[in-house]
Amino acid sequence: MHIVLFDKAEWRIGLYPLALTRPVADLRVGILTIAEKWAKWLDASYSFLTEDYLQEKYPLGHLSGDILLVRGNCCPDNRLVDAALALRTGEALWYGEVLIASRVVAETLQHGKLPSLAGYSPIYYHHPVVMINHPEDIFLQNGEQIGQDFNRLTKGRQSAILSESNRFIGDRFFAEEGAQAECATFNSTRGPIYLGKGSEVWEGSLIRGAFALGQNSQVKMGTRIYSNVSIGPYSRVGGELNTCVIWGRSAKGHDGYLGSSVLGEGCNWGADTNNSNLKNNYKSVRLYDYSQAGYRDTGLQFCGMVMADHVRCAINTAFNTGTVVGVGASVYCTGMPPTFIPDFSWGSAEGFSAYRLEKFFETMESVYERRNLRFDDVEKRLLAAVFERTREYRRF
Repeated sequence: MHIVLFDKAEWRIGLYPLALTRPVADLRVGILTIAEKWAKWLDASYSFLTEDYLQEKYPLGHLSGDILLVRGNCCPDNRLVDAALALRTGEALWYGEVLIASRVVAETLQHGKLPSLAGYSPIYYHHPVVMINHPEDIFLQNGEQIGQDFNRLTKGRQSAILSESNRFIGDRFFAEEGAQAECATFNSTRGPIYLGKGSEVWEGSLIRGAFALGQNSQVKMGTRIYSNVSIGPYSRVGGELNTCVIWGRSAKGHDGYLGSSVLGEGCNWGADTNNSNLKNNYKSVRLYDYSQAGYRDTGLQFCGMVMADHVRCAINTAFNTGTVVGVGASVYCTGMPPTFIPDFSWGSAEGFSAYRLEKFFETMESVYERRNLRFDDVEKRLLAAVFERTREYRRF
């Protein structure tokens, strides 16, 4: 079976700026991305049906036969997977007025558009569905999703053996081949702990589950990880982390607090950078919402920050409660910047200006080269499209 995870523009925008650079199903929550979850549950390949400017990097591919079409912001569980698998061609699974899944023939997707389901037989699903509608849903659901992914990834398998210099409290621990740790404490009584292939936990780190560390990522010496934390692949973290998700290929390598937050890909936090996740008056936190071009009350008392891909900030940056930082932004001096920093902007607490795209590309060339990656034309075209789409938010 092949799965196609689809986006729709009207609900993608609620997940900006995180979804500006990727299909919604490529967002990470738990150990895996949403797309990887469906592939693991169904033992299937997958691709994306998304907006045109993203499709080159995330191709639909050559399709044939029956296809399971799945809403890209829905996380699978046992009952939802069973309901989706039970669909026959020409049937669609609905959760109220929300389309969850449908069994379609490949020819209906030939033009890269969501097919009309007029005439499809509706099947109604009456159980709860975990849907990622807003950025804060990612960190709110993260602990539960780590647990589900952990069970799926480790079932019937044995963990790699780590050094006896470590201390283990609880038995919900799993390390993939090549994972290493020395003189660290792992407490899995509150949630599982998963170390990806080739990952490292350095001396003196204190880790409480639920926690997931991606492939070839590192936890630096003396790091404190409280719970509900996911670090994607090829990342490095230090300091304090609590209830947060880092997509991957990002660096928060120094002291400083990150909590109730989501960071994208390719971000770099300067030393001693911190974010607040609780207001002084204990009132609910507002986040900038692209769909409203203004602030939305999250109803949450604890809500830190949302940082999109390719963001850099200087040492000692202090991010206020409920800060949203757009794609490619650069915060280059100390102080407390505004709670909305538009995509491709450059500046400090004293003010921001537009980041010229050619200058941004020059920086990206250096960043990719340092990581032994190639900043290719596909990536440039995608980011140029994001630059144009977000021009209206840069009111400098």
